[in-house]
Amino acid sequence: MDTAFTASVFTKTSRSTTLRWNRYAGASSYLITVSLEGTQDIIAFTQFGENTVMGTVNSLSPNTLYVFTVQPLDNNQVPLDITTVQSLTAPELMDPIQKVKPKDSQTLIVEYNLVPGATHYIIRVQSSDSSYREETVYSSPAEINSLTPYTEYTLSIMAGNSGGRNQPSPSVTGKTVLSPLQLSTSGPSNDTIVISWDPIDSAVQYTVVMYDVSSNTPMKQNTSSNSVTFSGLDAGSLFMIMGYGWDAEERKGERSLYINQTTRPPMPASIDVSVVMSADQAILSVSWELNQVYGNVEYYVISDQNLTCNTTSSLCILSPVACGEVHTIQVLASNDAGPGYPSSPVEFITFPCAPESLALVESVEGNCTLSWDIEPYADSYMAYIKKWGGSELTCNTTSNTCNYHCQCGYTFHMYVFAYNHAGSSPQGPVVNYTTLPCCPDDVSVSLVSTETLEITWAASRGAELYETRVADISEVILCNDTAPVCALSDLSCDSSYSVVVTPCNDMSGCNYACKAHTKDTAPCMPLHIQLDHKNPSCVNVSWTTSNRDAIYIVSAMGQDEKHTCTSSGSSCELTDLPCGSIYEVTIIATSAAGQSLPSYFETLETEPCCPANPTVHQVTQAMTNVSWLHAKGAYSFITSLTSPRGHASCHTQDVHCLMGCITCSTNYTVTIEAFSHSGRSANCTYQGFSSSACCPSGVRVYKMDRNSLRLLWRNADSSHRYIAEMIGSNNYYNCTTSAGETSCNIENVQCGDIYLVVVAPLTREDSKVSFCAQRVYSVTCSGSDVGTVNYRGKRSVDDLMLAVI
Repeated sequence: MDTAFTASVFTKTSRSTTLRWNRYAGASSYLITVSLEGTQDIIAFTQFGENTVMGTVNSLSPNTLYVFTVQPLDNNQVPLDITTVQSLTAPELMDPIQKVKPKDSQTLIVEYNLVPGATHYIIRVQSSDSSYREETVYSSPAEINSLTPYTEYTLSIMAGNSGGRNQPSPSVTGKTVLSPLQLSTSGPSNDTIVISWDPIDSAVQYTVVMYDVSSNTPMKQNTSSNSVTFSGLDAGSLFMIMGYGWDAEERKGERSLYINQTTRPPMPASIDVSVVMSADQAILSVSWELNQVYGNVEYYVISDQNLTCNTTSSLCILSPVACGEVHTIQVLASNDAGPGYPSSPVEFITFPCAPESLALVESVEGNCTLSWDIEPYADSYMAYIKKWGGSELTCNTTSNTCNYHCQCGYTFHMYVFAYNHAGSSPQGPVVNYTTLPCCPDDVSVSLVSTETLEITWAASRGAELYETRVADISEVILCNDTAPVCALSDLSCDSSYSVVVTPCNDMSGCNYACKAHTKDTAPCMPLHIQLDHKNPSCVNVSWTTSNRDAIYIVSAMGQDEKHTCTSSGSSCELTDLPCGSIYEVTIIATSAAGQSLPSYFETLETEPCCPANPTVHQVTQAMTNVSWLHAKGAYSFITSLTSPRGHASCHTQDVHCLMGCITCSTNYTVTIEAFSHSGRSANCTYQGFSSSACCPSGVRVYKMDRNSLRLLWRNADSSHRYIAEMIGSNNYYNCTTSAGETSCNIENVQCGDIYLVVVAPLTREDSKVSFCAQRVYSVTCSGSDVGTVNYRGKRSVDDLMLAVI
């Protein structure tokens, strides 16, 4: 499929146009003809070979609209197709740029001549490193922006319209100026401003200009360093500051932006301090004169008592403050530049504290002195004294005391104010003081018990409490009560007391000017009772006492009887007292003043009675049981059996006693010692006792002829007869000796049995002693006769029965 033949404008200048087209099959050349728009006249033509698809038509006129006709031709120069293109040529070639000057460090101003037909202009800017850019502008002069400070550029210009642009004009050069200073400012004091900046490459000098805004007065400084200082300035003023640098060609660099800087505010003056009250709280009001300064100024008020406040006005409040404080106050002004110099310190003393420790003393009845602590920083005092239900007195003084007339029995309300230049203190503590109450009338003192006085009186004015003081030589006893009566029961016995009723109240204390009354107490109770037993029926009772004059009655109270004796001294005797009796002995002292309390009782025990009808029964050869009847007044007993061959005794509360270590065939003396609860004793001796005969020892059994056995022993007592017994499981054998014999024979003994053998002495009544030792023997058989006799040891009867079984 054939492609349609087309053509288009590739590029154009003020005097030429370049076209391009596509190949046409069979074409041997291409013909371009040129005519003016609106005419058919061909004013130019050109032809290109078969392989050319782009060609330029020259010698055209600037800013002219042409019609270009393009035809492909065959070998015979016959047109194969046709197409047309319209195009406007570029404006006329421009003159060189007339003038280039810097506007700032990044901008150049370019001036040039305009050309007809140009709709815009293209300025080509090339730097020293051969890089370039193009800026489109529309009028002269034009600005080229975003350049590098202090850099040289080559500039040329071209005119353009819808048809294109012309060739660049001859070039010119231009150079930007130094970059602007980046200023930094500060106000180190209230008359100084310091300006500094970073150094700029290629700058040989700097100029800083500062304007006082209030007067628009300029100040200028040139320097080769990177900072300047302006001094001697007005405090609290606003200044506008800018600066620029100079290069080696003495060209002024770009000017910096204006920045504002204030000097620090001036020192506050005319400081005034006063105390004011706000919501019942004391505060310090601090004020000062305001200076005419620029901008916002904040004031800081500082007290050395750790109080601060800040404000933008000329008044500031320090709170809270208390009485008696010394404040050193300074005011400091601060603005954007920083704080200025603080004001001169002002010392201020607050109002004094309320006087403390109010005290009132009645030096003499009716004359009172009010005193208080001296308060620091107080110049004077005002005391207010108001009688309850009466008038008010005032006392203005520079000291710390006031004297006034006061009557007994009245209450006064008192308080004191302190004053100084700052004003009055708070009201001090209110002291309620009641003057000394009046002495009571109709005082009566009576003895109501052994050591108790009852005092009564008529009530007195102003008394809230009565202190009854009862005193003798050695002690003082007080009784406090609100009633006009007092019973003092803790008094010393047998003493003469001075009784004073002292009226008191809480505020002023007690009136100690009231007269005394004298009264004696009853005798003292006798102490330290001593009982001395003269004999079993007579006791001497003695005691100690400090009574001045008294009679003593001694009483001994028993269960059913009473014994007494009386003395004016410190002892007496109680007689005819029975044995085994217990008494409580007490003593009472009497005198004209009354009767003492009974003494503490002492227990009196007489000797216990001896036990009646003691009996002695021998239990074993070495052990005896003694018994007796109970004895009046006896609590425990020591029973003794005494002989030349030994002694046995026991201590018990029972009426019997089991005693060991008794020697057989011995005569003993029987004694019983009875003891009372308090340890008193009665030693009683009775008829003697003889112990039983001794049991024999070494008992042996021997085999005799046929079925006979002989029992043999060692004689313990040749004056006694003995009985020998053999007890088997089914047989019983015995034999009895004459006095002094130590053996006997038993006939027809059954062999093959176990026997319990006992040898015991006989009493005079021929009864056997029952506690002699038993021995066990086994008798074996040899045929039908007794074989051997073997000793098996000592056993009980139960053991024997078990062995037989």
